[in-house]
Amino acid sequence: MKQPRYWAVVPAAGIGKRMGADRPKQYLPLLEQPVIAHTLARLCAVEKITQVVVAVAPGDPWWSKLSLPEKVHAVDGGAERCFSVLNALDALQERAAADDWVLVHDAARPCIRHADIEHLINRLADHPVGGLLAMPVRDTMKRGDAENQVTATVNRENLWHALTPQMFRFAALRHALSHALDNQQLVTDEAQAMELVQATPVLVQGHSDNLKITHPQDLPLAAWYLSQQSIDT
Repeated sequence: MKQPRYWAVVPAAGIGKRMGADRPKQYLPLLEQPVIAHTLARLCAVEKITQVVVAVAPGDPWWSKLSLPEKVHAVDGGAERCFSVLNALDALQERAAADDWVLVHDAARPCIRHADIEHLINRLADHPVGGLLAMPVRDTMKRGDAENQVTATVNRENLWHALTPQMFRFAALRHALSHALDNQQLVTDEAQAMELVQATPVLVQGHSDNLKITHPQDLPLAAWYLSQQSIDT
């Protein structure tokens, strides 16, 4: 039986308004390289990944300035994450088999550990659905109203922070995203799309240093994580 291949998809068409910067957050400097350069280097270092498809905004002026690994291929992204991922899957359609695996990873998560990607791949290799890296919630959770007043304390038992990569079979993920969009549901991650077609993704515990750069204070923290990881290895 032919072994499934592994493909990575990186949605990178967002503008990152919360950073308040002069460019999308994936192009901000981090240890003398753009954030996305670290992210792509981590994915390309995984031997099992055949290709990394990056969905970038049409006319993106920063993308062409990057020095890219051979594994990386770009396609046009969309207005929302789900459109970008679906565009990338469409670009892979002629090469990917239905049961190949797709790992979708945020462009602004440059600290993903190689060991966590390998753990995700190995943990889900024989699973019928797939799953995602995640971290159990540690803090007390509060629900607030429109004026940021507490309305309830939420039981944190069995609550997880969803991370990336999120890994699903090619055909199943493409169907799930298409189904969500056909029903006017702009899902915020791939696991949500799978849930909408009654699939049950697996939560695979990763590490908390796999942070998503969202606010200015995240950049120095990411730099510290990267420096610590390089020391550890």
